[in-house]
Amino acid sequence: MKALVAVKRVVDYNVKVRVKPDHTGVDLTNVKMSMNPFCEIAVEEAVRLKEKGIITEIVVVSVGPAAAQEQIRSAMALGADRGILVQTDDNVSPLTVAKVLKAIAAQENPEVILLGKQAIDDDNNQAGQMLAALMSIGQGTFASKVTVADGKMQVEREIDGGAQTVALPLPAIVTTDLRLNEPRYAALPNIMKARKKPMDTKTLADFGLTSDSKLKTLKVEPPPERKAGIKVKSVDELVDKLKNEAKVI
Repeated sequence: MKALVAVKRVVDYNVKVRVKPDHTGVDLTNVKMSMNPFCEIAVEEAVRLKEKGIITEIVVVSVGPAAAQEQIRSAMALGADRGILVQTDDNVSPLTVAKVLKAIAAQENPEVILLGKQAIDDDNNQAGQMLAALMSIGQGTFASKVTVADGKMQVEREIDGGAQTVALPLPAIVTTDLRLNEPRYAALPNIMKARKKPMDTKTLADFGLTSDSKLKTLKVEPPPERKAGIKVKSVDELVDKLKNEAKVI
């Protein structure tokens, strides 16, 4: 059984991002880049399924600049077998990413496709759902537990009211949530071995696609600075301020 895992190169979650002076986007100059945290969870889940003998091969895919090879190598160091980089320096929409993954899935024929539920840079939370629609296969989004047995995948997914369990025939798509697992750290020997694992480089044109998007960023602004909080001496003072100053009660 083969697993296809999508990963994305994003600004490291520990970095405090800065908006460009012209408000056209985020300043990436000398900024640490890492694998999207939700993608790390997807890779970890694929590796765990491989360790259980369910998955036999893990293929990692990333759509992005040449530097995204770093994130693919990181996934290989965690246990993935090979990688595919679809190289582009343009910003691509979730729909374009979904179309790329559909084309790669048609070539690789994976039984399981794993994605992070969203990327922390754009927070779109769309690629997995769009891919499921394009491929007309089942999806388990916001997964907190995954079980594969008897040709089916059982996914416990987080919803507003608690948890929901769905049974999906294979092939199936899963988007991972925070509580699914805790990603491991790559051991130094595995990092060295990852350098020798195969990686193919393709372009959007290889799949008959372009980076044209129906989405356009008009302006990027940092959130307004919040005023410092205050301490109150009593409940009566708190109620008074909420009523007369904040006017929320």
